[in-house]
Parts: sequence; structure tokens; C-alpha cells
Amino acid sequence: MVRYTKEHKQETRQRIITTAGRRLKRNGIDGSGVATLMKDAGLTNGTFYAYFASKDELVATAVADQMRAQHANIVAHAAPGRAGLEQIVRWYFSTGQRDTVEDGCPNAALLDEIARSTDPTRQAYTNGVLVLIDDFAARLAPHDPPSARLKSLSLLGMMAGTLQLSRALTDRQLADQLLEQGIRNALALLDAEQHN
Repeated sequence: MVRYTKEHKQETRQRIITTAGRRLKRNGIDGSGVATLMKDAGLTNGTFYAYFASKDELVATAVADQMRAQHANIVAHAAPGRAGLEQIVRWYFSTGQRDTVEDGCPNAALLDEIARSTDPTRQAYTNGVLVLIDDFAARLAPHDPPSARLKSLSLLGMMAGTLQLSRALTDRQLADQLLEQGIRNALALLDAEQHN
């Protein structure tokens, strides 16, 4: 019997989490079975239970990982202040972000299913959202971030809903126009906050 190092086990676990996150965003939580998730990771079904007690545990872990990755790869690298929020908004409402669901925002891809998920999945999502909105709020109101927390949450909700609607439309021109309007709406919300 082959013994794997702790490092190898951790790398394998992370590969499962990462590939599951992409598949969940593409096919949804209900549309992604354990067999498919493990095949994506290049592993057998039997291997699954060496890493996770249930699909629900993997889903909660993958959602947390996707939220963490979105913050680390996009939000944390944006410029400070309003300029950084504008960078985030423009990235979020790009056609590339809309058209590559598996590489995009977990909010827009999974929000409706997360609302009906287990408490651990909803908590993992909530924890990730709080990190995002606290970052938004710190850029929006650097001298008093708590005052901008609810506005930041509203901004995130508007962004996710607009992106979901753009993805659902069959009329590509209308979908593109909606993204452009989303940018204008988000920037107007940011500018309104700056003047308050």
C-alpha cells in the first residue's frame, strides 16, 4: 500500500476543492454529483471519503475557497479607495467575467442555490461575503468603514443580480448593454456615497 506524504494529501484535497468550485459554478450544486466532482479532480469516487465526510462538506469548503479566491485574486489587488472599487466594478461587469462562469464570481453563479443549502454552506458564503464587503467599505469610507458596510452589501447584491440577468439573456446585444448599465449604476452608487 502506497503511503502519501501530508503535503501530497493536502495538495490532493486542494485540487478536489478547486475543481469542485469550478464545476459547482458551471453546473450548480444540485447538478454536480460526487462522481463528476471526483472525475474532474482526476480521482476515483472511493477516494472522496478519504478527504470529505459528505458532498455537503465539500460544497461548504468549495464555496469558502471560491469566496477567498475571489477576494485574494481580484479585490485585494485593486487600488485603494474609489479607484479600486471602480476597477472591481469594471472587472465584474466585463463580458469575460460573464461568459466564463467557472472562472467567475461565485455570487452570481451560486447565490440562489446557496440560499437553499445547508447551514455550513450558507455560513461559509456569509463569511466570504463579509470579507468582501468589509474591503469594499474600507475603500468607500476609509475613515469610517462600518458606516459603508450596508451600502457595500447592497452594491454586491446589485452586481451579482445584474450579472445573473446578463448571463440569462439570449439577446447578446441586450446582455452587453446590461453590463454597461451595471457599470453606470454601480459607479453612480459609489459617487452618491462619496457625496454623503
